[in-house]
Amino acid sequence: MKKKPDSYTDDDLRPEYDLRKLKVIARGPGRKKPEVTAIEIAPDVAEYFPDSESVNEALRFLTRVAQGYAVAHRQTA
Repeated sequence: MKKKPDSYTDDDLRPEYDLRKLKVIARGPGRKKPEVTAIEIAPDVAEYFPDSESVNEALRFLTRVAQGYAVAHRQTA
């Protein structure tokens, strides 16, 4: 029996289907959601936040304070 070349595979996939061009999407428990922007928080800062919702709440509050400060500061200048 002849030996098959290393590049040969026993499948029925047509040659026009190039699987190397497919986008790989990791799904399942513990995986990042596809439409989520992930950022890394320093360990000393992360100690103060039990979950992502508390981080978002603190950042929203800080944003409101900063916007209020900017508006007040512009009025006095």
